[in-house]
Amino acid sequence: MKDSDILLLMRDDPPQGHRALFDEYYSYVYAVVINTIRGTGSSDDADECVIDVFAAVIRELDSGRDCPIKPYIGTVARNRAISLRRSLISRNGRTSYIEEQQEELRSPEKAEEKAEGSAMSQLMMQKIEELGQPDSAIIMQKFFYGRNASEIGKMLGMKPAAVRMRCSRAVKKLRTLLKDFY
Repeated sequence: MKDSDILLLMRDDPPQGHRALFDEYYSYVYAVVINTIRGTGSSDDADECVIDVFAAVIRELDSGRDCPIKPYIGTVARNRAISLRRSLISRNGRTSYIEEQQEELRSPEKAEEKAEGSAMSQLMMQKIEELGQPDSAIIMQKFFYGRNASEIGKMLGMKPAAVRMRCSRAVKKLRTLLKDFY
């Protein structure tokens, strides 16, 4: 269902429109929330946050706001989840992310996992840099920052189709560079 259909349905039949909005975007909102609060909250916390997100979005859209829904709902979900994460961290007595990392490193199993992950990360970053520009920038923006081809294209002054093609070729090159290590 398109955003315009959902907005029209919300104006004509609010309960049906709300249901359509929920059905269309529940998975997206839940993924944003759970990825943001990972390690600090429970699934119950995530469920409550998702409900808060939909309540805020429905309240705003019912007031007559006419905007693209996905970017708006994504922003609301991210902001609510960040607020929830902060409150959970302060409630649990942790003052910062650094303290969480220090606790994880205190156990020998976690230290080994972190060291291995760190070495892999360094290798991966080195091989990505070997791709050269703009391929390394495209890979970083797409896979590390989650940007799409249009956003990357605007940043690099390229067309989205060119970004997708370069990304595809860069991933193939990266696979061959990393083949010896895995």
